This record gives sequence, structure tokens and C-alpha cells, in this order.
Amino acid sequence: MKLIDTHTHLYLEQFDEDRNEVLQRAFDAGVEALYLPNVDSRTIDGMLEMEKQWPGRCFPMMGVHPCSIGENYEEELRIAREWLDTRSFVAIGEIGIDLYWDKTYFEEQKIAFSTQMDWALEFDVPIVIHSRDSTDEIIELMRSRADRLPRGIFHCFTGNLEQANAIIDLGFMLGIGGVVTFKNGGLDKTIVDVDLENLVLETDAPYLTPAPFRGKRNESSYVRLVAEKLAAVKGITLEEVAKVTTDNAGKLFA
Repeated sequence: MKLIDTHTHLYLEQFDEDRNEVLQRAFDAGVEALYLPNVDSRTIDGMLEMEKQWPGRCFPMMGVHPCSIGENYEEELRIAREWLDTRSFVAIGEIGIDLYWDKTYFEEQKIAFSTQMDWALEFDVPIVIHSRDSTDEIIELMRSRADRLPRGIFHCFTGNLEQANAIIDLGFMLGIGGVVTFKNGGLDKTIVDVDLENLVLETDAPYLTPAPFRGKRNESSYVRLVAEKLAAVKGITLEEVAKVTTDNAGKLFA
């Protein structure tokens, strides 16, 4: 059985003491590939070092996280663009809009998001979208440019069925992570009505740890717990969840 973690930040300092062991646990759990979304200029070196140490297993993306869009956002975009012009990446990510922490740079976030979507079209790679407290705003923005949309994933989807269907209609996948295991999260009730063909698995490690380890550091081996919960919700086998979501990810990042 093969699993893919389509969104993990194992290059962050939370893993500096035991990164090798964390990676080995993931491999032992059947995780054959880990996709690494960038945050900003500060995280590039660590991310690329993981790719160097685990070639064919760790795949870096390039982008600027919406929480890193501030007064110097043009400089952050410039650095990301230089990297894209230097070498290939599997996706543009993690990009999007975040209205949870701070709305000060909402307009700049929209500009950066649109710019990076254009990059994805130019380089023919998918995008990985961060949409915390901004799913409707992102759907509206994307509908406004429906003829110029890349493919991609709405990372850490936690919305309702109407939002899920709108995202799917735009041609995007839903990234399902630890929230689906939360007792009162409600995502399990939404996702039961979403076809497995539209889903990929993720952890967002070290964040959003699934039950029964909620509150502790997340890691990529726990993507199996997400798969197990998804299988239970849909009344199918773990093997079927693994096969379909792995195939989905493989097609998306091909």
C-alpha cells in the first residue's frame, strides 16, 4: 500500500532534532512521496536540503505563503521568481489568501496570489492553495479569471459541501488532513458526499495533528491516520483510499 503526503513542512525547525527518524517512520507507514510547500525566502534552503538528502522522495514547491505577504512582498516574489527561473519545481505553493491572522495586506495578498497563479500557467505546474478564512474570497477571485486557471489543490480543506462543489467545478482537488479526524470538526460529514476522485491526502506537519495525537507535533507518517478515517467515513477499504488518492496526486503532479 502506497500513500502520498501532498503537503508537509518537515524542513522546519520543529524537526531539526529527529528529521531522519521522522522520515523513516513515514516510509515505514507506506508514504512513498512527500511534497514540500515553501513558506518564503527563509525556508528555501532547508526545503532544498531535504530534496538533496532524499531524492525521489521529497519534492519541493516554490511560492510565497500569504502570511508572508507584507510591505516587502514584491521582494519575496522576486526571490521566488528567481528560483523558478533557475530550476524546476513540482508546484507553485504554498500560496493563497489568509484572513485569519491579519487583514492588513488583503489587497497585496490578492495581487501575490494572482501573480503566482500566472507563474503556474507559465511553467505548467499545479498550485497549492492556502485559504484560511478566505475560501469564498478565493473562489470568487478564481471565478473572475476562470479562463486563466491552473490546476491544483485547496490545501487543508475544511469548508462545507457547497464550497467543496464550487472548488471541484473549478477543476481543483481538495487536500484532506487531520481535521477530518477531529471529533467536532464536521469535515467528516461534508466529505462523505464528495467523490474520492477529487481528494488527496496531506498532513501539514507539524500542524493540525490528527486524532489520537491531536495537540502534539504532526508528522508525515500520520497521513495513514487520515486515510484510515477517510476509509471509515466512506465505508470503503484503506487500500482503496490509498490507491485512489495516490493516483490522484500522481496525476496532478505529473
